[in-house]
Amino acid sequence: MAKNNNKATKAEVQSYELNKLPVPGEFETEFSAEEAAEVFEQNEAASRSSHNEE
Repeated sequence: MAKNNNKATKAEVQSYELNKLPVPGEFETEFSAEEAAEVFEQNEAASRSSHNEE
């Protein structure tokens, strides 16, 4: 009986994008208060500098 070679190998299946395990923290949406304050300060500084140029 002939062997069926139409099936994907284990390595091929594991390399498919949908079969990969998620990377911890990759889609993390939480952030610290320090990070929020830093972004806020950067936005405030940018806003002040754009108003001074007008």
